Amino acid sequence: MRLLFFSDIHSDLKALERLVNVEADYYFAAGDLVSWAHGLDKAGEVLKRRAARTYVLPGNHESAAGIAAFCERFGFNNFHGKHVLAGESCVAGLGYSTPTPFNTPGEYTEEQMAAQLGKLAALHPQVLVCHSPPKNSLLDRAGEGLHFGSASVRAFIETYQPGYFFCGHIHEAEGVEERIGATLCVNAGKRGYLLEL
Repeated sequence: MRLLFFSDIHSDLKALERLVNVEADYYFAAGDLVSWAHGLDKAGEVLKRRAARTYVLPGNHESAAGIAAFCERFGFNNFHGKHVLAGESCVAGLGYSTPTPFNTPGEYTEEQMAAQLGKLAALHPQVLVCHSPPKNSLLDRAGEGLHFGSASVRAFIETYQPGYFFCGHIHEAEGVEERIGATLCVNAGKRGYLLEL
């Protein structure tokens, strides 16, 4: 079972094409396919040949309603606050980031993030996919002393210890891996990460 995770394409259609050309059983777009919700249809055209196997989260640059409509239009799976069984492994997803200075469309307060993650807790997912990285980790580090992740995401990982966690959001941490307890955490970025289960 091959699962491909990627995030923060921001309309780089060549990068998206490269990812779509990778053979996988599932494709997880962990948010920010575009910037400020502009150009989703162009991304959809690139992704559509993998439509039935593509699961999409809204990043902070997209709204939940916008991604729901996008998925409906192209036949993708809206993955925001949802889960899928990949073989015997439960994969759960939650989009949006915590507040940014830019007032982007897809932002939760920490309280909202915790409440939404709480709905996934009973699943005890083996794989968790969020747009936002865990707070105060290598995955949310944008520079010296600059951490822009979610405390609620970190608390969920520490409490429920999924086998794997994938995120994006912080471009400077693309490709970074870190273990939080038993969980392998990866900022997939637009390079992507192919997981074999």
